[in-house]
Amino acid sequence: MPVRIRLQRHGKKGKPFYWIVAADSRAKRDGKYLEKLGIYNPNTNPATIDINVDNSVKWLQNGAQPSDTARAILSYKGILLKKHLMDGVAKGALTEKQVEEKYNAWLEEKAKAIDNKKNKLQSDKDKAKEEALKAEKAVNEARIAAANPTPEEEEAPADAEAATEEAPAAVAEEAAKEEE
Repeated sequence: MPVRIRLQRHGKKGKPFYWIVAADSRAKRDGKYLEKLGIYNPNTNPATIDINVDNSVKWLQNGAQPSDTARAILSYKGILLKKHLMDGVAKGALTEKQVEEKYNAWLEEKAKAIDNKKNKLQSDKDKAKEEALKAEKAVNEARIAAANPTPEEEEAPADAEAATEEAPAAVAEEAAKEEE
């Protein structure tokens, strides 16, 4: 019986989440499975992946073939790395302790990278929110200024009107002098 590690779709329309399962390759996509290995939720940023590492490695060592998407998920979580290291133990190149040390060191580096990504996403979100707030304040201040003219602005147009009234009179006087 050929076994595949693949995704089984759950959730509602437009909001899928997946179970990662070991299933007979002849079974339907959402049909019978042999063992549930974990979950994958692509709706969050970064995607949420919770998977049982030991059971996944066991299935891979027993010959289960992951689908393309499942392979990417297993690689992302380090399961393929652990399988590779366990194959080294079987050949005598490594010990169990060395495998655990290497795997845990890789997990720590991966956790730091994920935390950095989360922090960057949060800071970008905060910056965008701050810029939107500044833009909104500027628009509100412009609206308030347009709705409530200050006393200085009221006096300025009155002076401008007086200047425009005096200007035609002065022009008329100059024109009269030139005619004489």
